[in-house]
Amino acid sequence: MSINKEKLLALNWHELSPEAALEKLESSKEGLSSEEARKRLEDFGHNRLPKQDRQHPILRFLGHFHNVLIYVLLAAAVMTGMLGHWLDMVVILAVVILNGTIGFIQEGKAEAALDAIRKMLSLEASVQRDGERTE
Repeated sequence: MSINKEKLLALNWHELSPEAALEKLESSKEGLSSEEARKRLEDFGHNRLPKQDRQHPILRFLGHFHNVLIYVLLAAAVMTGMLGHWLDMVVILAVVILNGTIGFIQEGKAEAALDAIRKMLSLEASVQRDGERTE
């Protein structure tokens, strides 16, 4: 019997009992057979966090300005500047730049946190194969 990957991803695993989870995964307390584990590795791949390609910091910063609300604020800044309201224009531009800067800093902190989580994760796991515990 083949496991449907999409159905597994849609389940709320935290709501299932251990027995129900084993049933959904077509497994048992004795674990998988070596052959079934090999087949699932081919079907699903390794159990790893996906590695994200890093975007250049300038592109990451500029990405925070790609937003409809930012476009509206920039248009408002241009219009207030055309009307000669220089102080209003500077305040609007300062808000836009401050917003982008805060978003850039928060995104950097989030990436650093994910890197720390990746480093904390164990590269080995204890599993049941053919009824025996192995690493």
